[in-house]
Amino acid sequence: MTGTKTGTKTGSKTSAETRTDAGARTGTLLAGGIVAGPLFLVASLIQGLTREGFDFTRNAFSQLSLGGLGWIQVIVFLLTGLLAISGAIGMRRVLRGAPGGVWAPRLVGVFGASFVLAGVFTADPGDGFPAGTPKGSSGSVSAHGAVHLGGATVGFLALCAAFLVLATYFADRGQRGWALASRLVPVGVLAGSSASSVSVLAFTAGAALGLLWLSAVTVRLRATTPPTQHTPQR
Repeated sequence: MTGTKTGTKTGSKTSAETRTDAGARTGTLLAGGIVAGPLFLVASLIQGLTREGFDFTRNAFSQLSLGGLGWIQVIVFLLTGLLAISGAIGMRRVLRGAPGGVWAPRLVGVFGASFVLAGVFTADPGDGFPAGTPKGSSGSVSAHGAVHLGGATVGFLALCAAFLVLATYFADRGQRGWALASRLVPVGVLAGSSASSVSVLAFTAGAALGLLWLSAVTVRLRATTPPTQHTPQR
């Protein structure tokens, strides 16, 4: 009898430890999604302030991938994308069985993949950057530049869609403020993107809003939703 009780307790402890380990792994994955946006923005701001010829009013952060030090921004793009994908995997674990639990992680994963793509296919030079490039638009887009732009468009559309899906999750939990904000942020992101032909700063602000809101919702999910809370819906 004593041996049986001891075995039961040991088995129960092992099960609890397994759940704890799974929760820790999920938290680590979500941390990637939290860090992704701030990492990209801080690294881009520092480079924008220190790279010769870069002008925040004329040049997009994507163009920092060009020139002799462009490899730094390429790494930033790749790392940001991989961290966002990590966050998407963690999000899938947290939201399993919950409203939005299928599509929100997938869409965030697409967004992360778009950053990896942007690191592989760089933007075109223009408007005085890299140093020595004539000011103004070149009027033509290279093949790699087209892939970069197309990937960015798909990526941010996916991110906006992910926020709308997450709004249903927050609404289901009675978190109305988070639900409302998750519906409004895509408006700001898309407005900035639409104004990109008129103002690069508007585009940068819209993209930054999306990146920071991704961090915010991931922090919220990590802090308030235990990984084992939801069971699959039938």
